[in-house]
Amino acid sequence: MSEDARTLIEQAARRFVEEVPALAQLKMIFEVELRGRGDAQQFRLQMPSFEVAKGPAGDAQIRIDMRREVFNVMAKEAKVPDWIEAFTYGKAHATGPAKFLKLIATVVERHQEREASRRARRSG
Repeated sequence: MSEDARTLIEQAARRFVEEVPALAQLKMIFEVELRGRGDAQQFRLQMPSFEVAKGPAGDAQIRIDMRREVFNVMAKEAKVPDWIEAFTYGKAHATGPAKFLKLIATVVERHQEREASRRARRSG
């Protein structure tokens, strides 16, 4: 893999927050585990500063688990609906306190609803 996982994690997080600006001030620590070919790499992502460090994040509120090859594609190309699909159909998994998971899901869901109504107004 030519691209550094830390760079890809930061890139994916920044793109997601650009698409859902309401998450820009989210103060949270994520552990991202990327699995592939018999090994797993763990990274700590601190929001909102987008600081990524290699290694486990014992202080993480949310843990995200994905196959490395799926993450590589998602990090470079995915938009919010692609991420929703990945979590819905099991390509990605998130664990943590229900209140944090629900908060993020609700913010993303409301953003998607606003975007859909904007598109409908423009085309109508």
